[in-house]
Amino acid sequence: MKQLIECVPNFSEGRDLGVIRQITDAIESAEGVSLLDVDPGASTNRTVVTFVGAPEAVVEGAFRGIKKAAELIDMRKHKGAHPRMGATDVCPFIPVSDVSWEEAIECARSLGKRVAEELKIPVYLYERAASSPARANLSIIRAGEYEGFFEKIKQPQWKPDFGPAVFNERSGATVIGARDFLVAYNVNLNTKSVRRANSVAFDVREQGRIKTEDGTPGGKKVLDEKGEPVRIPGMLKHVKGIGWYVEEYGIAQVSMNLTNISETPLHAAFDGCCKSAEQRGLRVTGSEVVGMLPKKCLIDAGRYFLRKQQWSEGAAEEELIDLAIRSMGLSELKPCDPKEKVIEYRIEKTAGKSLVRLNLRQFCNETLSDSPAPGGGSVAALMGALGASLGGMVANLSAGKRGWEEKLPFFSEWAVKAQQLKDELLCLVDEDTAAFNKVMAAFGLPKDSPEEKAARMKAIQGANEYAAEIPLKVMETASRSYDLLKEMAEKGNPASISDVGVGLLATRTCIEGAGMNVRINLSGLKDENVKAALRGRMSRLSAESEARYKAARDWVERKLQG
Repeated sequence: MKQLIECVPNFSEGRDLGVIRQITDAIESAEGVSLLDVDPGASTNRTVVTFVGAPEAVVEGAFRGIKKAAELIDMRKHKGAHPRMGATDVCPFIPVSDVSWEEAIECARSLGKRVAEELKIPVYLYERAASSPARANLSIIRAGEYEGFFEKIKQPQWKPDFGPAVFNERSGATVIGARDFLVAYNVNLNTKSVRRANSVAFDVREQGRIKTEDGTPGGKKVLDEKGEPVRIPGMLKHVKGIGWYVEEYGIAQVSMNLTNISETPLHAAFDGCCKSAEQRGLRVTGSEVVGMLPKKCLIDAGRYFLRKQQWSEGAAEEELIDLAIRSMGLSELKPCDPKEKVIEYRIEKTAGKSLVRLNLRQFCNETLSDSPAPGGGSVAALMGALGASLGGMVANLSAGKRGWEEKLPFFSEWAVKAQQLKDELLCLVDEDTAAFNKVMAAFGLPKDSPEEKAARMKAIQGANEYAAEIPLKVMETASRSYDLLKEMAEKGNPASISDVGVGLLATRTCIEGAGMNVRINLSGLKDENVKAALRGRMSRLSAESEARYKAARDWVERKLQG
């Protein structure tokens, strides 16, 4: 798996597009970096930039962006609605694939050291890279903001992790760290009142509000035994939030950071704001995501809203994402295009050609051409995806059948599993072709010297083993469809029994076809132990497929005759 880490620096400039472009050009000048998103905000006077790449490349891109921001942004003149303390206010690293937390933390530390040494900017480490638990929270580090840091930095407890304990008047200070995905999320209200937006924010955010004796915001504070103000916690964990007025839209918003989307997902924050707003005589009119977000956020939201509608959750990810966007009004202020907002889609966009993005005619034309790929392996995986899709279709039809309402959870669960199987097998359509191309690339390596011949042979053996592993993965994945199809044959809508039968045939064909591709790739392997192990797995999967196919086919035949 390719190493991939995301970096999301926030620069204190959201109005001068020329300055923003120079900063992003500097980032993109680092080899191996892919710029995914640039999201400027005029009212906040802040731009959130998202880019990805291998750890080394991303650290270099981040340094170049911070350096350019220090040259172009003068914090002495900066004004904006968002809290800030430097030209590059914050620069987090977020692992995406095959990057450990240790590696992400090392990215933060190495960048911080270089920024301090070469640019003379004080650097603080936060979240998982923090030098102490007291510095883990960004808002605690940033308290006092730019204006207050001239004195704050002189305090021993606020000595920077890297760089001089002297505040950089022009560039301020920078906070660098390693963290989980943070989703910046704003909910729109039908009011212009910041005070009322703050009331909703205080209801929702984890920190809540300070308790007063008469219950009013301006009342006398209630203190605990240590003399500290007592707080009334908000309804949602892992949510930070404030209210503000956005002049360019003419509305007040609840501006939130969701710091743990597994425990408090996007839709929970939206519903929390809706509940609080309604209690206060307000109305949520929509929302917006600032920057990018993981695909899971929108898929989980789509399923949540389907559950509220008492409908099957087994929709395709594209449908789930569309439902989430509509349900939360994510396009109210400006279009929310998932191809631009979802990090996985943006990474796919930069990854090159994908067979599964072709239409049916294009895929057939590509298969029919004189190129050996895509070939039988990719077609077998596609057959498996179609088999799972037919099983999922029957589950969805059964979930929506009139009079079967009590069976909805059962069929919905199977439809969700079908979607997952379909998506896994579609990924393997591309992976099989990639594996074949890897074999061809290995054969194309130079073989002039003994060293080159040895390296070429080693690459060929590795590529052939990988090319056998992929169709084995296809067989294993498609085998899971038998449980789905057997359940639909026994319990699904009887009117769709022929669809189950075709799904079974497609699944069986997929497994047998993938097995043929395992066998042909084994012929190129010289390690007899590896060959025996792979052949054993293939034979077991083929035998199990036949037995499971016949068991499910018996149900289909009985119902077709009955």
